[in-house]
Amino acid sequence: MSQRKPTSPTPAMPATEPMLAWWQQQWLQSASPLARMQLAWMESIAEAMQFEAQYLKAMAESGQRMAECFGGDDAPSTPAEMHECYQKLVKDVTDAQMQRLEKATQLSHEFRERVWEEL
Repeated sequence: MSQRKPTSPTPAMPATEPMLAWWQQQWLQSASPLARMQLAWMESIAEAMQFEAQYLKAMAESGQRMAECFGGDDAPSTPAEMHECYQKLVKDVTDAQMQRLEKATQLSHEFRERVWEEL
C-alpha cells in the first residue's frame, strides 16, 4: 500500500497564509486605536461618576446638617444663630457646586488630551 499525503480542503490555502497573517495584523492595528479611545472615554465617564458621587455626598451631608440646625439637640436658639447656621450651609453647598464645575472642566480637558494621545 502506498501512503497518501493528507490533502488540505483547498490546495491554495498554504499560499494565502502570509496574506491572511498580514491582513490580521493590519486589522488588529487599526482596531487598537479605537479600543484605546473607548478606554479613554470610559475612564473619563468613571471619573465623572466619581465626581458626581462626591457632590451628592456633600449635598446629603448638607441636608443632614440643615435638619440638625432646625430640630436637633444643638438647634440654634436665636435668629442670629439660625442665620449663621444657614449661611454656613449655603457656603458648603456653593463650594461643593463650584468644585463640581471645576472638576467637570478639568475632565473635559483631560478627555481631550487622552483622545489626542490616541490619535
